[in-house]
Amino acid sequence: MQRSTGLLLVSALALSTAACGSGGEPAPSAGGAKAVSITVACQPAKSAPKERQAWDDDVAAFMKAHPGVTVKSTDQQPCFDPKTFGPKLAGGQMETAFVVPVTNYNDVIGKGQALDITPYTNLIKNWNDLRQDHKELVTKDGKVYGVPNVHYSVGLVYNRALFTKAGLNPDAPPKTWAEVREAAKKIAGLGPGYVGYGEYSGGNTGGWHFTQAIYGRGGDILTPDNKKAAFNSPEGKAVLQTLHDMRWVDNSMGTKLLVGWESLMVAMGSGKVGMMLGAPDVVTDVVNKFKGNVADYGITGFPEAKASLSGGEAFMINPKATPEEAKAALEWIDFRFNTVGKGRFDFARGKSIGNPVGVPDNAVYGDSPTGKAIQADRVKNASLPVANYESYVQAAGTIPPKAEPLHAQELYAILDVAMSGVLSRKDASIDQLLADAETKANAVLAAKG
Repeated sequence: MQRSTGLLLVSALALSTAACGSGGEPAPSAGGAKAVSITVACQPAKSAPKERQAWDDDVAAFMKAHPGVTVKSTDQQPCFDPKTFGPKLAGGQMETAFVVPVTNYNDVIGKGQALDITPYTNLIKNWNDLRQDHKELVTKDGKVYGVPNVHYSVGLVYNRALFTKAGLNPDAPPKTWAEVREAAKKIAGLGPGYVGYGEYSGGNTGGWHFTQAIYGRGGDILTPDNKKAAFNSPEGKAVLQTLHDMRWVDNSMGTKLLVGWESLMVAMGSGKVGMMLGAPDVVTDVVNKFKGNVADYGITGFPEAKASLSGGEAFMINPKATPEEAKAALEWIDFRFNTVGKGRFDFARGKSIGNPVGVPDNAVYGDSPTGKAIQADRVKNASLPVANYESYVQAAGTIPPKAEPLHAQELYAILDVAMSGVLSRKDASIDQLLADAETKANAVLAAKG
C-alpha cells in the first residue's frame, strides 16, 4: 500500500492527451523527421529542488539524443491517484503513457485501455533481461501491453542492534515462525517498552499484513475465480493463532494496538521494536522519516515462504497514441527508467544529492546481466549498509511473487477486524473472527458481481 504510492511519486511517467493522436499530423522537424511532442508527468516537486533538477537534466539529455522529440514535464503528484484513475480511464481521459499498479493490470488490459506494444518492445533495450514472470503479468493472448517498472516482495525487517542486545545473532535472522517467536520473546525480555514483533490491526493495514502472512503460508485470500473468500482456511487460522500466541502467551508484541501505516513505522523508528513484515523501503522510511539509525536495520527473507505478497507497477500506453507517439514514449521509458547508470539508476548522482542508496528496492531485472549490473552500481555508490540486506536479496529471487487480491482495500478493511480481535482480546475466537470476515467478504464480492 504505502510502498506503491511512494514509488509512484518518484518514478511514474504519464503523457498528456494532447499528444494522443486526436489532432492533425505533427509538423516535420528541421531534419525532415516527423516532430513528436510528448508530455511527461511526475516531475519532482519544487520542494525537492535537487531531484527536480536531476529530472530536468534527464529531459534535456533525452531530447538532445532524440532530435525531433519534445518532452514537456508537468507536475502531477501523486502520479497514481486511485480516486481519479478509474474515472479517467472510463472517460477516455488517460494520458498517452501512464502508470498502472499491478492490481489493475488485468482490468486495464481487459477493457482495451492499453495499447498493444508488442511491435515496440525492442525499444526497451534490456527487454530480454526483465523477469519473465513480470512480463507475463502484462501479457495477454500473446500480446504485450506494458513495461514492468517496479517490483517488490515482502520480507522480515528486523533491528540488528536489538538482536545483539538480546543475545541473538544479527547475521543469522529467523527463517521460521518458531524462530521468530523465540527471537521476539528475547527482545521483549529486554525490559518495559520493548516489543519483539510489531503488527498492524487497523486502517486497512491489518488486513494487508494478514494477506502477507497467509500468502507466505501458502494460503489465499480469494478462490481462483475471485468470487468467494478463501482465507477461512488452515493457513488463515495459523496466521491468527501465531499472533494470538505471541500476544497473549509470549507477551512479545506489546500492549498497544497499532492502527495505520505510520504507527508501526514510528514504533520501529524508536529503536524498541525487534521485527515486522515489510518490503525493503520500510528501512528507507524508518531512517528518513522516523529517525531510525540506518546501521540498526536489516531485512531478510520471509519466514518459511511459499509465496510473497508482491506489488509494483508498469507503464502502459494509451491505445489512441500514434505509432510515433508510442515510440517516443517507450524511448523515454527506456532512457529514464531502464538504462544502467542513467535516470533512476544513476546511483552516483543520487548519492551526491543526498538520496538513500543501497536498499534493494527494485527487482524487475532479477539476477539477469542487467540486474547484476544495477546491483553492482548500487553497491558501489551505497550510502546505506548493503550487507544488512543480503539475505533478503538471496531469498527474494527464489520466492514466487503473488499479487494483492482483487478488491484489496475492501477486503483489507474486513480483515482488520480479525487482526484487531486476536490482538485486543485474549479470549477471541479465531474460528468466529474468520467466519464473520468470510461472510462479509462474500457479501462484498457478490455485490461486485
